[in-house]
Amino acid sequence: MTDQQRTADRLFGSNLVAMATPMQPDGRISEPGLTNLVDHLLASRCEGIVVGGTTGESPTLTEAESARLVRTVVALTRNRARVIAGVGTYNTAESVQRAREAEAAGADALLLVCPYYSRPTQAGVVAHCVAVADATELPVMLYDVPARTGIAMEAATLIELSGHPRIRAVKDAKGDLFEAMSVMERTSLAYYCGIDELNLPYLACGATGVVSVVGNVVADRNAQLIRAVRSGDLGSAKAIQASLLPLTAAIMRTTQGAIMAKAALAELGIIPHPTVRGPLLEPLPPHLAQLTDALAAIAAPA
Repeated sequence: MTDQQRTADRLFGSNLVAMATPMQPDGRISEPGLTNLVDHLLASRCEGIVVGGTTGESPTLTEAESARLVRTVVALTRNRARVIAGVGTYNTAESVQRAREAEAAGADALLLVCPYYSRPTQAGVVAHCVAVADATELPVMLYDVPARTGIAMEAATLIELSGHPRIRAVKDAKGDLFEAMSVMERTSLAYYCGIDELNLPYLACGATGVVSVVGNVVADRNAQLIRAVRSGDLGSAKAIQASLLPLTAAIMRTTQGAIMAKAALAELGIIPHPTVRGPLLEPLPPHLAQLTDALAAIAAPA
């Protein structure tokens, strides 16, 4: 393990889960569901819980709900996992405020998505990220997900932002492995795979860890995958990744990750309801059937 990976492990962990936000049928946050889910993640060897990210339905969470989620998860984890708060919006002033509230709520780090919808210039992206990073003393993980934001963080932007003392990592959902390797080579940024379908390739190319949607269900398998890659056992890593393909397809390739992660957690009895907030809708019967089959395959003895 490199010094860069050791530092990132200390700040964020390596096996991170983009946690779903359990909700009641009326759309309110489910406190029992949240408690059960955090307990499940901790028992599954999750080292970092991303609260209020995309999978947590961040666009539908109010500022007060986001801060309350962080406070609740911090209390539930009791320092057994890092709590990384999603604070990014398309409004720099609001993102700064959410960062400060997350710090006050006890978060260990921040996840900062590239500003969405506004489509700023790369200089605007830099100014936005620096403003948020300057607002607290917490380490920052950038989130590069152009499929959702409409723009990508260019390599030059990432390299420039790496000079900030609190910007320490990137959750990469861009899928450009060559660029990721190039930025890793030129900076001290730790990379985390944000595309479950590509966890193994990213880890093999030097990524520190994963921020996984599928990890809501199988964080323990991701821990095995990371350990296998770090030990150089690529044969075992390939076998683990192959065993996860049906579940990854069911969660990530049918409709939308937050929808299917909640459906899986409800199917397993970890959360009481698969409720999502509009404009998201609960999955269609064919998607649920595929998910049920994939969950059965995961549960079956090897």
